[in-house]
Formats: sequence, C-alpha cells, structure tokens
Amino acid sequence: MALRCCLVVLQLAVFVLTGPHAAGEDRRPPRVPAIMFFGDSLVDVGNNDYINTIVKANLSPYGRDFQEDHVATGRFGNGKLISDFIGEKLGFSVSPPAYLSPEASGKNLLLGANFASAGSGYYDPTALMYHVIPLSQQLEHFKEYRSKLAAVAGSRQQAQSIVSNSLYIISAGSNDFGFNYYINPLLFSTQTADQFSDRLIGIFTNTVTQLYGMGARRVGVLSLAPLGCAPLAITVFGLGSSSCVPRLDDDALRYIHKLNTAVDSLSRRHHDLKIAVLDVYTPWHSLATSPESQGFTEARLGCCATGKVELTVFLCNSFSVGTCRDAATYVHWDSVHPSEAANRVIVDSFVEEINMLVT
Repeated sequence: MALRCCLVVLQLAVFVLTGPHAAGEDRRPPRVPAIMFFGDSLVDVGNNDYINTIVKANLSPYGRDFQEDHVATGRFGNGKLISDFIGEKLGFSVSPPAYLSPEASGKNLLLGANFASAGSGYYDPTALMYHVIPLSQQLEHFKEYRSKLAAVAGSRQQAQSIVSNSLYIISAGSNDFGFNYYINPLLFSTQTADQFSDRLIGIFTNTVTQLYGMGARRVGVLSLAPLGCAPLAITVFGLGSSSCVPRLDDDALRYIHKLNTAVDSLSRRHHDLKIAVLDVYTPWHSLATSPESQGFTEARLGCCATGKVELTVFLCNSFSVGTCRDAATYVHWDSVHPSEAANRVIVDSFVEEINMLVT
C-alpha cells in the first residue's frame, strides 16, 4: 500500500511539472485573431485537392515529414510550408485550413482561412493555364468567407473585428514568370520582363486596395523567389551550368524593387494600413548558392527523384527512383519548392517584419 501511495504521489508530481499547467509554459493566445493566405504553392495547404487540376500534391512522397501523420495534405513539400511556420511564429498550433476543405467550417473559420492555390499568380491567365484558382477568385472566396464568419462569430461587429485585426499574407508572382512569361511566346515576344513586372505590380496594388476596402489592415507580401536558382530553371535555362541563372534572378530583383516602391506608395495612401514586403529572395538565394553555410548539403538537386524536373505527383511520386532519405539537408524538395528545413530558414529571416505587422 505504501509503495502504491508513493507511485501515485510521483505521478502527480510529474503531471504538475510536465502537464498542461506546468510552470513557465507559454499559454498566451495567438498574436492576431486569424490569418488569411492568398496566392500560390508556397502557402497553399491543400485547396487544389478539391478542384479539377493536375497541379496536385496529394500523394506520397509529398507530406512524408509532415507532423506525426506523415501523409500528403496537398502541400507542395515534404512537410511544413511558409504558411505553417508563419502561423507558428504568431502562436497558432495549426495553420488555417484550406478554404475548399471540409475543415473550413464552423469554429475553425475563427482561425482564418487559406485561399491560395498552387500554380496561381497575380495574372489570372497564369492560373487559368493550369486550371487552378485565380487570385481574383480567391478574393471572391474571401468575400464569401466574411459572410460565413459573421454567422460563426456571433455578430457582425465581432466578425469585423476579426477581419480588421487579422494578418493577410500574399504569395504570388513567381508562377507568372516561371510558368507563364518565360514559356509563353505571346508574352515574352511582346513585353519585356520589366513591362510584365509593371502589369503584375498593378494587379498587386489593386489586390491590396480591394482587401483594404474589405477591412484588411495588416498585409505581408512575399517577394519573388530567386527565379534562376530553382533546379528546374537551371535545367531548362542554365545552358549546362549548375549555377543560378543570372538573367532570371535579375528579373526577380527588378520586380522586387518595383514591389517595394508599390508597398511604400500603399502605406502613404492608407495611413492605418500596416504593410511590408517579406523578403523570400535573399534567404532562398543564400541557401541556393551557399547551402553549407546553414547546414545544408545539396542545392542543385531536389530531394524527390533527381529533383531537376520533378513537379506535382506525376513526376514526384512514390515510384520515383532516387528520392533522398533525409530532406533536411536539401534546400529544395522537388524541382521548384523549398524543403521544410529551407522554409523554416526563410520564415526565420523575416520575423522582424512579421512582428512589425502584428504589433
């Protein structure tokens, strides 16, 4: 009996020290009421699973390192995406659900929603080429979400408070260049890269203006990726080199300069709008050109199969030969998307900007 009592006391002590009420445990609520994601595969958590498109990541080995489930969720990566890590930085235990998924209902809507669609961009024809959800339609989904939120939140006033205090993340532009402009003679033969950038920046400005009109007051926009450093870009445009393609990276840098100018203009126009560029280019380019400096071993190839042309479940799948065992040492998961480890580094690099937006 005495031994049993001692064991009970010991178990209680362990519970107090390590359980949900343990001293020092951070139980603070998230720093914003909700997060809304728009754009492309860098942040899409599975909307494409619910539409008729070939641009999907709903089969193994996608998602093989995702949390405890190790299953494909529609995320274009081996594990967590930029959207997941942004959510963690703000205190959320889970990323907002894909808006088209069954999970985007009821109380879950109070956490926000993810409207992004892999393959999409600012320029609607890019999305339409691949039968994914254009940005303009993502905004329509957000309007629909606001109506649903009013019913779930209990009052229009409470719903509006959630809308105005939430963080809005936009990730777009890279597909417009990589999967439209560079391969579409109707575009690159009639417009320079700078002219096409101007078109995208105009759409970006209009998108933020629309979101502002619907109540958004905290907006973070991802810059372009280093377009020339993706394994696919090097294979197609590198002329036999194993290095990033300078011409493509120069296009990305000029676009980013225009994006910063547009963000400054929006900030001056709307004094109650917090808006910032979240620089994806710099940390990603650093990883691609000096992987060893941050503990990575491979930047030229993606982990899935050869990682040179593999993209979506048609080429990166469970039957792919040569897929690496440990994606944590690879900068890229497939031929264009970062690995979970790289996504973590990218998000860590712009934490200061995230903090500014939510303070």
